[in-house]
Amino acid sequence: MTFLVSVVIPTFRRHELLNRCLAALLAQDLDPASYEVIVADDAASEDTRQFVDEIAGSASGGSFASLRMTLPTGANEPILPTIRYVPVTGAHGPAAARNAGWRAAHSEIIAFIDDDCIPTINWLKAGVNAFADGVVGVSGKIVIPPVLHPTDYELNATQLAKVDFVTANCFYRREALEEVGGFDERFKMAWREDSDLVFTLRERNARLINAPEVVVMHPIRSAPWGISLSQQRKSMFNALLYKKHPTLYRKYIRASPPWDYYCIIGALLVTLAGLLAGLPLVALLAFGTWFFLTGLFSMRRLRHTSHAPAHVAEMIVTSMFIPPLAIFWRLVGAFKFRVFFL
Repeated sequence: MTFLVSVVIPTFRRHELLNRCLAALLAQDLDPASYEVIVADDAASEDTRQFVDEIAGSASGGSFASLRMTLPTGANEPILPTIRYVPVTGAHGPAAARNAGWRAAHSEIIAFIDDDCIPTINWLKAGVNAFADGVVGVSGKIVIPPVLHPTDYELNATQLAKVDFVTANCFYRREALEEVGGFDERFKMAWREDSDLVFTLRERNARLINAPEVVVMHPIRSAPWGISLSQQRKSMFNALLYKKHPTLYRKYIRASPPWDYYCIIGALLVTLAGLLAGLPLVALLAFGTWFFLTGLFSMRRLRHTSHAPAHVAEMIVTSMFIPPLAIFWRLVGAFKFRVFFL
């Protein structure tokens, strides 16, 4: 059986978020017989299989009676589309999950969305209608509800709305994915795998367009204290993206190395060297430089974010550790992927 479009949702033990996303997908303003929804479970969890099978079983009966979901306001109770569960085995990560999903799909157009997103009711119809005149990829619009006094994490998350071809909202022709081999599964985290795919297609002169009428909502979820520290591991995959697409990386991602981080680390190293060499004046001057640069970095992060005491404390503490962690993971990536990357 073939469909007009297949929706691929990678997930990992997030039933509540998946439930919300599926609710909106099953209420799309599109003939339910024309599309399928594929849940690619990166945990290959029996709980998630049962969860999806329960929804799929209810869908096949044409009723929302036993579904653990709430339809969007004003939506009628439709006959539902096909829903399938695909466990991810072998390589893992969001890139591998999306590959498992689109390779199992039965359509020529593949729609990608994340399990923490909510598509508008006409998302699929608008996405499919954007394919014309040789278009092989469509980037939709991501709407992030504003936060009055955002944290540093929440402010950074809003930048997602400014990026093209984020896999939280994009469509590709299957033949284009097959031609380039899909997503590079060496990107083990949700970071840069979408940029890698679109850079690869751009280098092949594929026709890619933006479609602002293709909209998903992306509510920002709360994050634990110090989340910025663990996120520095993502820097490792910047090296892989740079190795594959150096020109496009410098054009679209970062034009130059993070010299501010290197200066902070350099000042810290000189401080330690001065102490070990018995040169207190050198150590004091270097420490003053480190303190000044770290303070500037902390204030920059606080400029447009919350000034709540707990958040201020988080910015001060994490600002001391982010530069060395970021550079450490950049160098790990440079070594791992065999590329000169500062």
